[in-house]
Amino acid sequence: MLTLEHISWSAPGGDAIIKDVSAKIDDGKLVVVTGPNGGGKTTLAKIIAGIETPDTGKIYFDGKDITDLDVTQRAKLGISFAFQQPVRFKGITVRDLLELAAGKAFSEEELCDILGKVGLCTYDYMDREINAALSGGEIKRIEIASVLARNTKLSIFDEPEAGIDLWSFNELIGVFEDMRSKRHGTQMIISHQERILQIADEILVIADGKVRTQGDAKTVLPTLLQGEKVTDCPVGRANRA
Repeated sequence: MLTLEHISWSAPGGDAIIKDVSAKIDDGKLVVVTGPNGGGKTTLAKIIAGIETPDTGKIYFDGKDITDLDVTQRAKLGISFAFQQPVRFKGITVRDLLELAAGKAFSEEELCDILGKVGLCTYDYMDREINAALSGGEIKRIEIASVLARNTKLSIFDEPEAGIDLWSFNELIGVFEDMRSKRHGTQMIISHQERILQIADEILVIADGKVRTQGDAKTVLPTLLQGEKVTDCPVGRANRA
């Protein structure tokens, strides 16, 4: 279980981004974190992963206080993070990255299984370097594959749909559903995508740095889809006059 208690964080010399956030994420759940742009979703995910350190509050993972642990220490405990904009590694191949992530060597069959889940052909990609020659969509899929290779207790995906084509996105939905059905740890996905929201067990809505709501997806999702409809725009009305 992941527990956040009164987490706050401000950008260096800037405004408060996360404001007294408390939440609990149960084991084996697929939780989608959503909300308005700039609301603090990605910042909260980075705090959980250890990339950022909260100004106040406590973080517990499986009952252990991990507030002061760095990103490497949290990774060793079983927390993984897939960036919205993945890092490139010149001189490191796809095979190298997946094996480093998993801490073991893979057979070609195992590589096929992992890369196939994100829509990549093993023989086309396993020996390619993770450099500028790869497109944004390719590098994103490879990073997601590295998280799958680790098979961690808590996997955090920051907008996994960004830069991915429709076919790969459909495959990715299947990956998340498969991970959930087989209870391969807990998944936390930062996303606005309705298709991803629809497969969630729980939805956590973050707005203006605070928890607006958290609950069962069947209860929360209809309220999000209903939304607020703008019937008339004053700017457009003025332009038409």
